[in-house]
This record gives sequence, structure tokens and C-alpha cells, in this order.
Amino acid sequence: MHPEALAPRGRGLRGRLATAALDALAVLAPVACSGCGLADRAVCDDCRRALVAHPTRVSRPGLARCDAPPVWAALQYAGPVAAVVGAFKDGGRTDAAPVLARALHAAVVRALADAPSGRAIEVCTIPSTARAFRERGYRPVELLLRRSGIRSAPVLRLARDRADQAGLGVEARRANAEGALVAPRSLDDRRFLVVDDVLTTGSTLAEAMRALTAAGAETVALAVLAETPLRGSSGTGDSWQTFRDNAVSGDYGGRTGVVDPPSRAG
Repeated sequence: MHPEALAPRGRGLRGRLATAALDALAVLAPVACSGCGLADRAVCDDCRRALVAHPTRVSRPGLARCDAPPVWAALQYAGPVAAVVGAFKDGGRTDAAPVLARALHAAVVRALADAPSGRAIEVCTIPSTARAFRERGYRPVELLLRRSGIRSAPVLRLARDRADQAGLGVEARRANAEGALVAPRSLDDRRFLVVDDVLTTGSTLAEAMRALTAAGAETVALAVLAETPLRGSSGTGDSWQTFRDNAVSGDYGGRTGVVDPPSRAG
């Protein structure tokens, strides 16, 4: 773990001491910002400010059709956010985890506050493929949740392989995701918050909801680290979406459980 992950952030004397300590450690362990490449910070101050969470309620047509609860997104997937998330997920930059974990935690808290009262709510994530785990050595969403003291319930499994999602449109992604997840055991009377990293079309979350419902569970809340603009669609009043074309790395799709949004810049 990079030393910055352990350093407190703050104002006044405490903040100055933390900054001085990071400057000293950077001499021994040089690192570049995972967002902009600035030397000597895992996430520089400017990129850190861009990663301050502003949980926003967003929607996707596919989720609306299956009567899903609102999705709460901490960030918009663009600029420094996209660069840091991509570096964290596919560049091994786990030193960015503390900043991203705070943002995801804010979305989780907001989603739970918006959930209907009743029985206890468990957290469920989308399973990664074995290949993705071997290449990364960690599961990105699980790592961020653990840093926030949240433990998820491993109730979903991959039911089948699926095609590379890169370049697929909304309907193609939906068809590719359908039936990709399964809950191998009964989940009768259990309630879940489903957490994912980046929301694109909503097909991943819709498929997770379908698998949970088939096992007898109820999905009462949805939270994501960031939402990404859709390709060739129209906006909604409660979303940041600008609906421009996504910049997608051609080999990215299929790395995590069902539907991979783009998470590399450029």
C-alpha cells in the first residue's frame, strides 16, 4: 500500500504535517497522480477535489422497465474521475482506493437513506470473472467497500460466459447480460442494496435484480461509484448525463461480471 493511503487529510497544522510527510515519502517512493500524472501524489489535490462525492439520483430506461429503485451515483464518469477509476481498476493503482472508497461510501449511505424501511438490508456486488481477478489480484468494488467497513454478501455467481461488451449498444448489452447471473441458494425474505462501480446502460444492475428476484430476494436500493454518459440517447431531468459517445478501450468489455462500462480514459 502506498504511504498516502495511511495519511490523514485535514486543514491547519494537521493537514500541513500530513502534506510534509507525503512530500518526504515521495522522495523515497516516487509516484504520479493516477488522474493527471502529476508527480509525487497518488491522487493530486486537484483530482482529489474532482472526486468529492455529490450523490445524485440517476435513471436508465432498462431499469425503469423492471421497476428498479433509484440508482444513486457518487460521481460523473468523465475527466479525472474516469482516469482515476480506470487506473484503479486496470492499472493496479490501489493507492487511489482511499479517495474512491469515500465517494462510493457516500453513494451507499444515500441509497440506504432512500430505501424503504423494513427488514435489514444486505449489500450485494457483481461477481468478477476469474480472469479479471487473476489479472488484477483484487476485486475493485469489494476493495472499496472493505475500506469503508462494509462487507458484502457473496450471493451471486456467474452463470455463463458472455461476449465482449465494447462497442455494443443498449439492446445488445441487455441481451448479452440476460441470464448471466444466478443466486445458487434461496434468498427468501432477504433485502439487498446492489453496488457496482460504473453505470452505463443499467444492464448489469437489471440482471443482478433479476437473479436476486428469482431466488426470492428483494432489491430495495442501488448505488454506483460513477455514472457514464450514454451513447445516442436522450437525457433525464435527474441525471448528469451529457449523452456523448463513450471513449471505450477496445479490449475492455467482459472483464467484470456481466456488463463492463468503459473505465479507461482515451
